[in-house]
Amino acid sequence: MKNLAIKLVKKLIQKKLKISFAESCTGGMVCNTITSVSGSSKVFNLGLITYSNKVKIDILKVPKKIISKYGAVSNECCLAMVKNLSKISKADISISITGVAGPSGGTELKPVGLVYIGIKKGNNITVQKNLFKSKNRISIQKATTLKVLKTVLTLK
Repeated sequence: MKNLAIKLVKKLIQKKLKISFAESCTGGMVCNTITSVSGSSKVFNLGLITYSNKVKIDILKVPKKIISKYGAVSNECCLAMVKNLSKISKADISISITGVAGPSGGTELKPVGLVYIGIKKGNNITVQKNLFKSKNRISIQKATTLKVLKTVLTLK
Protein backbone atom coordinates (compact mmCIF):
# COMPACT_ATOMS: atom_id res chain seq x y z
CA MET A 1 0.00 0.00 0.00
CA LYS A 2 2.89 2.32 0.84
CA ASN A 3 4.23 2.05 -2.73
CA LEU A 4 0.85 3.01 -4.17
CA ALA A 5 0.69 6.01 -1.84
CA ILE A 6 4.18 7.09 -2.95
CA LYS A 7 3.15 6.74 -6.62
CA LEU A 8 -0.01 8.72 -5.98
CA VAL A 9 1.78 11.57 -4.18
CA LYS A 10 4.36 11.78 -6.99
CA LYS A 11 1.63 11.82 -9.65
CA LEU A 12 -0.33 14.55 -7.84
CA ILE A 13 2.82 16.65 -7.35
CA GLN A 14 3.70 16.25 -11.02
CA LYS A 15 0.19 17.30 -12.09
CA LYS A 16 0.03 20.04 -9.43
CA LEU A 17 -3.23 18.67 -8.03
CA LYS A 18 -4.60 18.93 -4.48
CA ILE A 19 -6.64 16.14 -2.90
CA SER A 20 -9.11 16.05 0.02
CA PHE A 21 -11.00 13.32 1.83
CA ALA A 22 -14.12 12.78 3.90
CA GLU A 23 -13.77 9.35 5.48
CA SER A 24 -16.29 7.50 7.56
CA CYS A 25 -15.83 3.73 7.89
CA THR A 26 -12.08 3.93 7.19
CA GLY A 27 -11.57 6.27 10.15
CA GLY A 28 -8.72 8.22 8.58
CA MET A 29 -6.77 5.27 7.18
CA VAL A 30 -6.64 6.72 3.67
CA CYS A 31 -5.43 10.10 4.94
CA ASN A 32 -2.87 8.41 7.18
CA THR A 33 -1.57 6.29 4.30
CA ILE A 34 -1.08 9.33 2.08
CA THR A 35 0.31 11.66 4.74
CA SER A 36 2.87 9.03 5.74
CA VAL A 37 4.59 9.80 2.41
CA SER A 38 7.26 12.49 2.49
CA GLY A 39 6.20 15.41 0.29
CA SER A 40 2.48 14.74 0.68
CA SER A 41 2.01 18.23 2.14
CA LYS A 42 2.36 19.55 -1.43
CA VAL A 43 -0.83 17.75 -2.47
CA PHE A 44 -2.82 16.86 0.65
CA ASN A 45 -5.38 19.57 1.27
CA LEU A 46 -7.91 18.36 3.85
CA GLY A 47 -8.93 15.21 5.64
CA LEU A 48 -12.15 14.88 7.60
CA ILE A 49 -13.30 11.86 9.55
CA THR A 50 -17.05 12.31 9.37
CA TYR A 51 -17.98 9.24 11.37
CA SER A 52 -21.30 10.29 12.89
CA ASN A 53 -24.45 11.23 11.03
CA LYS A 54 -24.51 14.51 12.99
CA VAL A 55 -21.10 15.49 11.60
CA LYS A 56 -22.10 14.42 8.08
CA ILE A 57 -25.08 16.78 8.44
CA ASP A 58 -23.39 19.66 10.34
CA ILE A 59 -19.97 19.77 8.66
CA LEU A 60 -20.51 18.17 5.23
CA LYS A 61 -24.04 19.58 4.90
CA VAL A 62 -25.51 16.22 3.90
CA PRO A 63 -29.26 16.88 4.01
CA LYS A 64 -30.96 15.15 6.98
CA LYS A 65 -33.54 13.94 4.46
CA ILE A 66 -30.93 11.88 2.61
CA ILE A 67 -29.73 10.15 5.76
CA SER A 68 -33.25 9.46 7.04
CA LYS A 69 -34.47 8.17 3.65
CA TYR A 70 -31.40 6.28 2.35
CA GLY A 71 -29.10 5.98 5.37
CA ALA A 72 -25.50 7.09 5.84
CA VAL A 73 -24.30 4.05 3.91
CA SER A 74 -25.83 4.86 0.54
CA ASN A 75 -25.01 6.13 -2.91
CA GLU A 76 -27.01 9.28 -2.14
CA CYS A 77 -25.14 10.08 1.09
CA CYS A 78 -21.74 9.38 -0.49
CA LEU A 79 -22.62 11.68 -3.41
CA ALA A 80 -23.70 14.52 -1.09
CA MET A 81 -20.52 14.00 0.97
CA VAL A 82 -18.19 14.30 -2.03
CA LYS A 83 -20.04 17.27 -3.56
CA ASN A 84 -19.96 19.25 -0.33
CA LEU A 85 -16.39 18.24 0.52
CA SER A 86 -15.39 19.67 -2.84
CA LYS A 87 -17.09 22.99 -1.98
CA ILE A 88 -15.41 23.12 1.44
CA SER A 89 -11.91 22.06 0.39
CA LYS A 90 -11.65 23.57 -3.09
CA ALA A 91 -9.33 20.64 -3.90
CA ASP A 92 -8.86 19.37 -7.46
CA ILE A 93 -9.84 15.87 -6.37
CA SER A 94 -12.29 15.08 -3.56
CA ILE A 95 -12.98 11.62 -2.18
CA SER A 96 -15.78 10.51 0.16
CA ILE A 97 -16.04 7.11 1.82
CA THR A 98 -18.97 5.62 3.73
CA GLY A 99 -19.70 2.01 4.53
CA VAL A 100 -20.11 -0.84 6.98
CA ALA A 101 -16.70 -2.00 8.24
CA GLY A 102 -18.15 -4.52 10.69
CA PRO A 103 -17.91 -6.97 12.17
CA SER A 104 -21.35 -5.86 13.42
CA GLY A 105 -23.78 -3.30 12.04
CA GLY A 106 -24.55 -5.04 8.79
CA THR A 107 -28.04 -5.84 7.56
CA GLU A 108 -29.40 -7.92 4.70
CA LEU A 109 -29.66 -4.79 2.53
CA LYS A 110 -26.42 -3.27 3.80
CA PRO A 111 -24.07 -6.12 4.68
CA VAL A 112 -20.70 -5.81 6.38
CA GLY A 113 -18.21 -4.93 3.63
CA LEU A 114 -20.55 -2.61 1.71
CA VAL A 115 -18.58 0.58 1.01
CA TYR A 116 -19.36 3.55 -1.24
CA ILE A 117 -16.51 5.64 -2.60
CA GLY A 118 -17.32 9.03 -4.12
CA ILE A 119 -14.81 10.73 -6.40
CA LYS A 120 -15.05 14.25 -7.78
CA LYS A 121 -12.45 15.59 -10.18
CA GLY A 122 -13.38 18.74 -12.05
CA ASN A 123 -17.01 18.36 -13.07
CA ASN A 124 -16.85 14.56 -13.11
CA ILE A 125 -18.42 12.77 -10.17
CA THR A 126 -18.69 9.04 -9.69
CA VAL A 127 -19.84 6.91 -6.80
CA GLN A 128 -18.59 3.33 -6.73
CA LYS A 129 -20.44 0.66 -4.79
CA ASN A 130 -18.07 -1.98 -3.42
CA LEU A 131 -18.79 -5.18 -1.55
CA PHE A 132 -15.64 -6.39 0.13
CA LYS A 133 -15.82 -10.10 1.00
CA SER A 134 -13.99 -9.99 4.32
CA LYS A 135 -16.05 -9.62 7.47
CA ASN A 136 -12.98 -8.37 9.35
CA ARG A 137 -13.04 -4.64 10.15
CA ILE A 138 -9.36 -3.89 9.52
CA SER A 139 -9.38 -5.94 6.29
CA ILE A 140 -12.36 -3.96 4.98
CA GLN A 141 -10.67 -0.67 5.90
CA LYS A 142 -7.44 -1.76 4.18
CA ALA A 143 -9.28 -3.04 1.09
CA THR A 144 -11.13 0.29 0.85
CA THR A 145 -7.89 2.27 1.23
CA LEU A 146 -6.25 0.16 -1.47
CA LYS A 147 -9.25 0.64 -3.78
CA VAL A 148 -9.15 4.43 -3.28
CA LEU A 149 -5.41 4.65 -4.00
CA LYS A 150 -5.69 2.49 -7.13
CA THR A 151 -8.75 4.37 -8.38
CA VAL A 152 -7.22 7.83 -7.92
CA LEU A 153 -4.06 6.65 -9.68
CA THR A 154 -6.15 5.79 -12.76
CA LEU A 155 -7.81 9.24 -12.99
CA LYS A 156 -6.90 11.21 -16.09
